[in-house]
Amino acid sequence: MSIDFPTPKATLAQYDLRPKKSFGQNFLADAQLVDRIAALAGDRAHVIEIGAGLGGLTACLLNRGHRVTAIERDRDLIAVLTDVLQPALQDGSLKILEEDAKAVDVAELFAGAERRVLMGNLPYQITGPLLQNAVVTQGSLDLAVFLVQKEVADRLCAAPSSKTYGALSVFAQAAFEVTRAMIVRRGAFYPQPNVDSAVVTLTPRRPPISEETEAFRQLVQGAFRERRKVLRNSWKGVLGASRQALEAAATECGISLDARGETLSVEHFARMAVRLSRPDPGGQP
Repeated sequence: MSIDFPTPKATLAQYDLRPKKSFGQNFLADAQLVDRIAALAGDRAHVIEIGAGLGGLTACLLNRGHRVTAIERDRDLIAVLTDVLQPALQDGSLKILEEDAKAVDVAELFAGAERRVLMGNLPYQITGPLLQNAVVTQGSLDLAVFLVQKEVADRLCAAPSSKTYGALSVFAQAAFEVTRAMIVRRGAFYPQPNVDSAVVTLTPRRPPISEETEAFRQLVQGAFRERRKVLRNSWKGVLGASRQALEAAATECGISLDARGETLSVEHFARMAVRLSRPDPGGQP
């Protein structure tokens, strides 16, 4: 089976549709580029595709032998996907779900799959929640491949002490090894957005550097809430810890409370979260 790539401009015209700004619809128009992205899924897998759109990436994944569950919330595009990808629906290699990707239970959809890949072109306005879902469900994944705005990719891959390093960097890197696979220029899309994008691959860490516990979450969010504050101030009262308990924990973890949060590695945050979650011999956290 081979499915032709649905060129966005021609396909939209064929079905008398226009891209919806409210859904952040910008479709990749370069078939070779889309196939390069599909190749990042690797060996045959069950691929859950977030925001299948007109089915360009879906077609490339199916042509490479993957089983695909395509999630799309735009009812108009469901009709296009059903038509364009009909051969795969008939042979059972494709399932189309009209759903909001933020509410989908990825772990349930992957049940029984030997290799599990999550992919998608993430609309900017819901990138944060979808990345958060990936972090929470990383134990159910073997790989995630996302197309995001370049600035988001830069933050995901950022190293400590860099301008783009922040809470998103820490949460993502605690759960995944994050790699920028390629830059996608704005001219590759129809309609053309105002910014460039990038493809990132997220390989789950086994085990993760840190589980996203309440302690870990509070420490990371506190450290970056006001970047100019030193940790002594930004962590004041975190988890109900006294000043003495906080200083003792930081010393044990090799952290200076006179430093700023952006200087800490993911491992620093993880160690501090474990230490502050442990009862203190004196009775304080």
